[in-house]
Amino acid sequence: MEPLMGLVLLVSIIVCAYLAWNIGANDVANAMGTSVGSRALTLKQAVIIAAIFEFAGAFFAGDAVTDTVRKGILSVDFDTVTAGFANDLMYAFIAAMMAAAVWLTVATRYGLPVSTTHSIIGGIIGVGLVMEVQYGTSLIDWEVVEKVAISWVVSPLMGGLFAFFTFWVIRETILDAADPEARSRWVAPILAIPTFFVLTIALQFKALKGFFAKAQSNGWIENKSDWLPVTENGVWDPLAENAWFPINSLILACVVATIAAAVLAYVLRNYDFKGEDDGFHGVERIFVWLQVIAAAYVAFAHGANDRSNAIGPMATVYQVLSSGGELSATADVPTWLVLLGSAGIAIGVMTWGWRVMETIGSKITDITPTRGFAATFGAATTVLIFSMPFLAIPVSTTHTLVGGVVGVGLAGGAKAVDFRVFGKIVASWLASIPAAGFGSIVIYVAAGSDPINMLIVIPIALAAVAYVIWSTRDGEVYVDEALADAGGAEIVGPTYFELFHTHAEVVEETVNHMLLAVRCAADGKDTSEAIEATNSAELRADNVKNELRRKVGSGKWNLLMRSDDFYHMLARQDRIADYAQNVAEQLSFRPLYDNAEARAMLKEMAEAVARTAAVYEDTVEALRDLTLSGFTKTGREKLGGLIDDVNLAEHEADLVESRAAGFVFSTGEDDPLAAVHMYRVLQRLDDVANACETAANAFLPIVYN
Repeated sequence: MEPLMGLVLLVSIIVCAYLAWNIGANDVANAMGTSVGSRALTLKQAVIIAAIFEFAGAFFAGDAVTDTVRKGILSVDFDTVTAGFANDLMYAFIAAMMAAAVWLTVATRYGLPVSTTHSIIGGIIGVGLVMEVQYGTSLIDWEVVEKVAISWVVSPLMGGLFAFFTFWVIRETILDAADPEARSRWVAPILAIPTFFVLTIALQFKALKGFFAKAQSNGWIENKSDWLPVTENGVWDPLAENAWFPINSLILACVVATIAAAVLAYVLRNYDFKGEDDGFHGVERIFVWLQVIAAAYVAFAHGANDRSNAIGPMATVYQVLSSGGELSATADVPTWLVLLGSAGIAIGVMTWGWRVMETIGSKITDITPTRGFAATFGAATTVLIFSMPFLAIPVSTTHTLVGGVVGVGLAGGAKAVDFRVFGKIVASWLASIPAAGFGSIVIYVAAGSDPINMLIVIPIALAAVAYVIWSTRDGEVYVDEALADAGGAEIVGPTYFELFHTHAEVVEETVNHMLLAVRCAADGKDTSEAIEATNSAELRADNVKNELRRKVGSGKWNLLMRSDDFYHMLARQDRIADYAQNVAEQLSFRPLYDNAEARAMLKEMAEAVARTAAVYEDTVEALRDLTLSGFTKTGREKLGGLIDDVNLAEHEADLVESRAAGFVFSTGEDDPLAAVHMYRVLQRLDDVANACETAANAFLPIVYN
């Protein structure tokens, strides 16, 4: 190889590594995005798992050869290919790789999950159009492009439907039960059977195609068709030689599913939920395991299959350079190139993958482990079905998984999905092919199939990309900070409704300190310590409120309602603590009316108010569980009943306040100032109870909408 062409090879290897890095940063993040969003895994854990399984799938399970013309986009007669055509195609593929990589960088920079397959296809279409003009012939297979366009609609739609149905089954069979934790102990193993059956079939057909090909060539198995579906003219009879689903693969899938279900049943029978059975936390903990397993499968399968997006065009470039201009239908993939693609993808996950994980996991809809599992399982099932030879529709894992996330979000109602974010994602999908195509045309035309020009154009393009990333770095979260923030030992962090419940708990604590202050004042004891405790608790409630406002305002969380409505709910809840603090302040102004019966009534009123606040806190806890359950009918009924209980408790407090106020005014003539002061305290206590009722009634639209 001439020194100049050696430099071209070096530049093309750099472009390939850059493309692999982008594939890891954008495409791979899809697999783990739901796990991070559901708080099943921390960002650090997700990055490590994704990197390991992506690398393992790419390095150990990928095919040893790849199509020279990726995805069949270009129709080339290899029997009549000239050295000049092969040379032009080599430069065209370098331009296509570079253009696709730049587009992926842009998309990842803005956290937009796009299809790397479609980006590569767009780049190839761009240079294909130019080569059609150059050679005066038709090269682009528009039927394949048509199928790709159809997949823009088919893959997210079917992924959403499968995910919606999966979550619907979980909700109806487990979450909507009177005791969801007890129900999950025996239903979850049953659901694990179809889950592991589909994942095992998908693992064989999608991720282990290269492994079975190697096994056949090495003599480990007689025929790979005993384990893999035939490519054409298949039949549904699993015992036939040309079966779509060979009997060996079905038996293996059944065995794995049965073992997995038995192990899960044994674990759940002996598992101590350690208090998580209160509400839906125990159920979600079960689905953490299933979700992580499904996400690991998606990462492994992606590495085994989509590795060729990074190294497939490079294999063609290497074939042309190493053979002196020869081009064949397939190209061998050398080990060093496999390692380059595998390592590049893993490094991409570890550096920039968090950007897309954030979008998938939290910006489209609120994700819990049950929803995340449904989305991932729905996506895996969809990709398996449509990749079977009897359909052979080239669906995108990215599109399918985003559709799955939207599908489980819609299970909570249309308001549960942020369609502004989804609209931006869809726009980026539509832009992938034209953006990469235009970029590849510009690079290919600028290079002009000349090695000197290519050695100038590619470094300039890389430098421009590096400059843009560096110049727009202000305000971004650096990867080391992101990993440090996400690296805590706690796996399940709080959702915004869990923080809302935390605020309710501190509000109730404020009311309880107020109750102690009233008791001390009524008994003639020193109230200073109880008043100070009330003030401190109210300050803590303010701090939690402010933290929650900041998190919601940052836009990093997806709300199941308009943010203004949530702020309104939060303000009403915070008013309870404000009024409780006001009661404590009233007690510090002067002594209470000195009448034993009046003071007893005051304590009775304070206790009635505290009971109202306690029932209100139970109501917020039910609201938290309702959001975790996917808004089940049982959860709605429970929340509605507790709202009624708050109204009833407030009414009982009103009755006590009415009796106490009447007694104070009828007997307080001998000390009118003290009597008026006690009446004001009673009014402020009534304000606390009314605030509880008002805050609880704000949840009624959630119950009935």
